Amino acid sequence: MPTTTVTVGSTVGLHARPAAIISEAASELDSEVFIGMPGAEPVDAGSSLMIMTLGAGHGDSVEISGDNEADVATIAELVAKDLDA
Repeated sequence: MPTTTVTVGSTVGLHARPAAIISEAASELDSEVFIGMPGAEPVDAGSSLMIMTLGAGHGDSVEISGDNEADVATIAELVAKDLDA
């Protein structure tokens, strides 16, 4: 399963707005993608509520994983951006 580690770029972390943008993008993909804190159980990237439960803040590292490498890269790119800008 392709996995990549990225740093959360949004200044508010993976809170409401960034989580909604990420989950919307993940829901449009052809495969499931997961987000998790290193060493913790990952959550479905298609659920903004589950993303917010991670408590990931600005500068935290998160792991993005899934069956499709391109889909993992798509979500990783979003997580790394400042989605509140």
